[in-house]
Parts: sequence; structure tokens; C-alpha cells
Amino acid sequence: MKLVEKTLSSEEIYQGDYLKYRKDTVLLPNGKEATRDIIEHPGAVAIVAVTSDNELILVEQYRKAVDMELLEVPAGKLEKNEHPYDCAFRELEEETGYKAKNMKYLCDYHMLPHFSDAKIYFYLADKLTKVEAHRDFDEFINVKLIPMEEAKERVYKGLFGDAKTAIALMHYFNMLKRGDEVE
Repeated sequence: MKLVEKTLSSEEIYQGDYLKYRKDTVLLPNGKEATRDIIEHPGAVAIVAVTSDNELILVEQYRKAVDMELLEVPAGKLEKNEHPYDCAFRELEEETGYKAKNMKYLCDYHMLPHFSDAKIYFYLADKLTKVEAHRDFDEFINVKLIPMEEAKERVYKGLFGDAKTAIALMHYFNMLKRGDEVE
């Protein structure tokens, strides 16, 4: 059986600052119709940033949707027509005040494919230099340097409440375990 759902119609319900919510009517593989609520997202990047002292640069932010502060890898959404590679350099500097000489693509994932097209591209940044952060007017961030062993313990115990951070760090730690090249 082919599992494809054919879109019969699509209705925009709401257009926000960068998210769009729509309702699609689809033809199911069994010939019946159903509706799907879809959130369109421009895509994002998440960066594993490692200092020369083998510390991870993480950001602490309040996240209104879950009403709590989370410790996360630096991340941000893609601007219109922006390549993820360029976005990774920009977001790292904006959020943390660190500039990377190298940025290596790690992987990408659809984060919530059951209702959103949001895709996050993961990168590894190294050879960092301290510069001035240029945060958006509504970004309030505490930059935290976390020793690598502490970050490993936190991720393996499931102590990061943010999925992109867990994915990024697990991918990075597995890369190190395999002995993959960083550059």
C-alpha cells in the first residue's frame, strides 16, 4: 500500500511573524478524506560550539510555550533565502558572542513531522573567538560554558528538556566516540 496522502485543498488559517498555520484536506490511501492541521516553519539551525578549553557553549533562555528556563545549544531560525550554513555562523555570534572559524554540518532532522514541516540543521563550530553578541531586541540569554563531562552526564541522564539540544549533543558525542574528524 502506498502511504501518500494527496492534498485536495489547503486553507490558510493564520499567518504569524514567521509561522503559518493551515488546514489541509487530504485523500487517504484508503480513498477516504481527512483533515490535517499543519504549521509551516522557515527552518532553523542548532550549533554545538566547543571552546579551546573543551567546554560547550550553551544558552539559558526562558521559553514561554513551556513556561520555564531551558539550557540549550545556540540555535535560531533561517531568514528568507538564507542557507543553513550561513545562518549557523550568524546565530552563534548573535546569541553567544562567539565567532567560529569552522562550521561543520552534522545532520538534519524534521522535528515534529506529524504537524509541522520544521527542519533543524545541526552544525559543529570550533576555533572560536570572543566577539560582541548582537541579540534580537526580545532575546534575553545567559551564556553558559559547561565542561564536556558535565554535558555528557546531563544528556545521557535526559536532563536537557530541549530535544534539539539532546539530538545535537548525542550526535556530537557519538561522533567523538567513533573518532570522526572534527574539521
